[in-house]
Amino acid sequence: MVARLPSTRYLAQTRPSGAGGYAAGVSNEQTSEAAAGPRPNRLTAAAGLAALEGLALVAGGAYMLVMGLLGSPDKPEQAEMGGLTLIALALLPLLAARGLLKCRAWSRGPAIITQIMALPVAWTLLRSEGALLIPAGIALAAVAVASLVLLVNPATNRALGIRGPRDA
Repeated sequence: MVARLPSTRYLAQTRPSGAGGYAAGVSNEQTSEAAAGPRPNRLTAAAGLAALEGLALVAGGAYMLVMGLLGSPDKPEQAEMGGLTLIALALLPLLAARGLLKCRAWSRGPAIITQIMALPVAWTLLRSEGALLIPAGIALAAVAVASLVLLVNPATNRALGIRGPRDA
């Protein structure tokens, strides 16, 4: 088995230079972003899919909220609370997408959690009888699985500075 060494651009982000840890006047965050080079396409795609899910949650929440306020649902309070809940839940994938675009290691966890939570929702939509719900379930399942594959990719982990058991 051949041992693979990490590339020099990822080593540069973890190696301090100078007495203060990094070059004078440059923060740790700026140094790691400059040393890491361009963001991998997989990471950008994962951020885009997470943002898409967040925007879909905001749209669904806004629709429920408007219909609860202006429409004639059976229980307006329930529709309003459901809309507010969806809008609040949209914060998780939107913040994760922003963190992924900025190559922040913390953002991978919320992004993965969002995808795992989307899978049972997709399963429920797939088992429904609505003409629009089944395609929505297929789309949600495809986005969730694709996002998970992108988020656990070794290139994504290296770009985020996440070390796995093989990297130790």
